[in-house]
Parts: sequence; C-alpha cells; structure tokens
Amino acid sequence: MRLGVACLLLAGFMLFSAGCGKKHRKNTANGVFEATEIIVSSESNGKMLNFDIQEGQTYEAGTLLGCIDTFQTYLQIRQLESSINATLARRPNMPSQMRVLEDKLATLGKEERRVQNLLKADAASTKQLEDIQAEINITQSQLAAQKSALSIQDQSILEEVEAMRFQLQQLEHAMDNCKIKAPITGTIINKYIETNELAYAGKPLFKIADITNMFIKVYVTEDMLASIKLNQDVLVHLDSYSQDNDSKKKDKKSNGITFNGKVTWISPKAEFTPKMIQTKEDRTNLVYAVKVNFLNDGSAKIGMPGDVEFK
Repeated sequence: MRLGVACLLLAGFMLFSAGCGKKHRKNTANGVFEATEIIVSSESNGKMLNFDIQEGQTYEAGTLLGCIDTFQTYLQIRQLESSINATLARRPNMPSQMRVLEDKLATLGKEERRVQNLLKADAASTKQLEDIQAEINITQSQLAAQKSALSIQDQSILEEVEAMRFQLQQLEHAMDNCKIKAPITGTIINKYIETNELAYAGKPLFKIADITNMFIKVYVTEDMLASIKLNQDVLVHLDSYSQDNDSKKKDKKSNGITFNGKVTWISPKAEFTPKMIQTKEDRTNLVYAVKVNFLNDGSAKIGMPGDVEFK
C-alpha cells in the first residue's frame, strides 16, 4: 500500500516537473509573428478589368492578377508611332540630292585633265585651265555646304524622333503599369477593389504577404544578449491555447508547434519594453530587439504570439 502511494506521488511529481519545465523554458523571449506585407496600389487611372483574385489565395511572383483599361493609352501609342513614321519620312535623301553636284564635279575634273593635256601641246591657254579650276573650287564649296545643310536637317529630324521615342517608352511603361502583377510570392491578405470599379493612381488594390518566410521580433534583456549572435540557430515555439469564451483568458498551454529559426538582426541599442508586454513592471525594463526568421508550414499566422528559445 505504501509502495503504491509512493509511486503515485513520484509520478505526480514527474508530471508537475515536466509541466513546469514546459511552461518556463530557459532563455526564452516572447513576441508576435510577422511577415513581409506589401500593399500594391494602382499606378494608372481607369476601370479595373479581370480582377478575380481571392483573399487567402497564394500567387507566384509576377503572376498577372488583373488589368486596368488601357484603350486610351493604346490609342496614344498608335498615334505616336504614326507621328514617328511621318517624321522619319521627312529625312533628306543625301546621296540623291548631292549627286548633281558630284556629277558636275566629276565632269569638271575630266575637263581639267583635257585642258592640261592641250596646254602641254600648246593647243589651249592658261586662262582656260584657271577658269575650270575656279569652277571646280566653287562646285566643291557648294557640295560641302549642301552636305552640311543636309546633315543638320537630318540630325534635327533624328533628335525630334528620339524625343518622340522617349514619349513612346513612357506610354509603353504606362501600358505595362496597367497590368497588375504579384510583386512577391505570397498570399492575398486583403482585397480593396472589385472588377469594374474605377482605379486611380495611388489607390490601394490589395495587400499580399509572404507567409512562408515569416519572422518574429522578440525583446531580450541585457544579460541574455551576450549569448545571442547573428545567424544563431534558435527554436520558435507556436503554443496553442484553450480559451474560455466567458472569461476570454488564456488557460494552460497544450502541446505546441516548433520551428527551426535563425537570428537575422539584433538591435544595436536598448529601448523600453513595448506596451504589448502584459505587466507594467516589465515594460519599464530596458531590452534589445532581436529578429528571428523561420520557415512557416502554414501553422503560424500573422499577429499570433510565439516564443523564441535560444539554444
């Protein structure tokens, strides 16, 4: 009989010790689960088309989620393309416009050589040669002047076209901005607009969060800080609670879920404990913020409390 009582007492003590050991983990800190959240806003004005995303649905980065009406931008692009083609058609045809003077210069060159041969045979005068050479110089000056004028005209047209091409790139960029894409691989948290509603620049469209690569920010005291290092492996505990609907108070913890985490940031300066800490006494303590990243399997939710156990 006494042996049975002793066994019961020993078993009770072991259960109590196990419960206490779980409830009061050594080198632990509390925090709230967070994730990288992005609010995607409209960059264009127009009616929202084909915006059928669902809250809670996960999308890959770059996935086309919707489109804003681009008809007016499309017409502006076509109009500008026509203007570019019309402007390019005004470019001077330099070879054909200089060919007359080039042919004349070639003919004068032949005449100069003929007169030089006649002059050697005393069949032509020096004045004839000088007249031809003077006309050659005039024609060369005319050709150089015409080439310079045509080059300036051509360069001016090319610069005008270049300016229009910059405008075309702006319109094409605006057209691309009408396509609503997922900026990251994540889950839709909130949807702020529906199909056929009017979107305008700066209006939020949806919020997306990466709930796979999550993090928790905890606050540790100075005596714990010495044993915490960057890239240190830690354990992140997600404890489930049973809740009383009447009192709405947390009861004892049940078996929780544990993730393998890594310390990615340590605050270089101390601060007062945030107000989310329950007791006023703890809030007056100076602590250091520590950020721990971990890979979530879907169990952790944004805003849920959790513990970090430093090994």
